[in-house]
Amino acid sequence: MADGTKLGGSDEIDVRNAPATVKAASLESGGIAHGFFLRSGGVSEGIYASLNCGRGSRDARARVEENRGRAADTLGISSTALIGPHQSHSAKAVIVHTPWEASDAPEADAIVTNTPNLAVSVLTADCVPLLMADAAAGVVAAVHAGWKGARAGVIESAIEAMESLGAHVSHIAAAIGPAISQAAYEVGPEFKAAFIAGCAGNEKYFSEALTCHSHFNLPEYVKDKLKTLGIAHISDVGVCTYGNESILFSYRRSCHRGEPDYGRQISAIVLR
Repeated sequence: MADGTKLGGSDEIDVRNAPATVKAASLESGGIAHGFFLRSGGVSEGIYASLNCGRGSRDARARVEENRGRAADTLGISSTALIGPHQSHSAKAVIVHTPWEASDAPEADAIVTNTPNLAVSVLTADCVPLLMADAAAGVVAAVHAGWKGARAGVIESAIEAMESLGAHVSHIAAAIGPAISQAAYEVGPEFKAAFIAGCAGNEKYFSEALTCHSHFNLPEYVKDKLKTLGIAHISDVGVCTYGNESILFSYRRSCHRGEPDYGRQISAIVLR
């Protein structure tokens, strides 16, 4: 579209409205709205500028709620209909049919629904935000896929939950949102050893070509998980959180700078 900035393929950054989003070609359907929200278009300041949607951050709560309301407006829903779990890098997925209060959010790292106008979301700041949909069955999911959760089986849990609501794995489309790239994800030898323990094939997700240390390819690991599970329609927007400070928050970048906290971007999907 002429109003967007193209990424790879037919994915694009949509800057026509505030807040700005990245949208994935694999999820473009008349019955679905989605967005990987960037950090612009909000009201937060300083290290949280500007669309920080993380209730777990130390940002002013009123600003976070205003930012979340703006994201909900972009999706065409009420702010109370934009929900997400209390994330803990687990393999747990929950099915939801009605909204909840923030204080009642269940501990999980994937959230699935077949209820129209109920937006399921996750927060990230380097981990992979994964959105999935079976448009024909009317089932959508949002997944927080850090390396711990992805390795533990959160993607499998999300797909199982989707199938319990009538989705078919061959019809599910998936989109990998902005996440830390391999070039920016330097890890220690203990990380690599633990990750390949019991699965030598995981060594392919590490590279020493960039520096003298190993670098882990989290988006590729998630993508291969999806393929192994039978997902054929996959988009990867291919935007690095660490390397794009003007548009994205990054936990690792904040740590390297010794900052006291960091913002979180929200990724959400909703059935019309």
